[in-house]
Amino acid sequence: MTIRILTVEDDERIRTSLRLALENEGWVVEEASSGEEALASFTSNPTDIVLVDITLPGIDGFDICRAIRRESDVPIIMVTARSDTHDVVGGLESGADDYLTKPFAPKELSARIRALLRRMRVSDTDNTPLIFNDLEILPQQGTVQVAGTQIHLTKTEFKLLIELASNAGQVLSRETLLERVWDLGYFGDGRLVDVHIRRLRTKIEINPANPRYVITVRGMGYKLQQ
Repeated sequence: MTIRILTVEDDERIRTSLRLALENEGWVVEEASSGEEALASFTSNPTDIVLVDITLPGIDGFDICRAIRRESDVPIIMVTARSDTHDVVGGLESGADDYLTKPFAPKELSARIRALLRRMRVSDTDNTPLIFNDLEILPQQGTVQVAGTQIHLTKTEFKLLIELASNAGQVLSRETLLERVWDLGYFGDGRLVDVHIRRLRTKIEINPANPRYVITVRGMGYKLQQ
């Protein structure tokens, strides 16, 4: 299967090096140098992964992410020149699945993309419904309902929910979730888990500030309450 990647970067030198590195992996690359160009390209061309820089002229990376999320759950990797919490959390809350900090090695980028592609595949989990009060999950169909209303989740949010639901009642640490959902393990960033848990709660909880399903166990991690 041909994998198409949209790279959004205003620095021509960086954009060219990204294209060459990604094409070396056998992937097809579409390039955009601005937010406007990126959204036009995304609308007109099928895309499997979006790699977007935060700092862009005109529409920035945060707004690109939000615009894409309104119509698609395509995996997004946000690229930032800074690793401060504001940029990282802002990017993830805008809808990104993962992030990279410049400068990064091409092998690290390829590893993150491959992890996202593995996440896109249908799980081997059987299709037995996972039901917790008003929350119903069909693993292979990729559907979630709360009180009979279907809820749209990104692929990462869905995999995170499946992991929690498949281990209902058990506390899963951030490190465990990074390994199982992001394929990153102890080398990952716990902020990925925390922000995605917050995003998941806003979609499946009646009151995200007082969650019924996804519970924080202080100092240990998260669990799905049976």
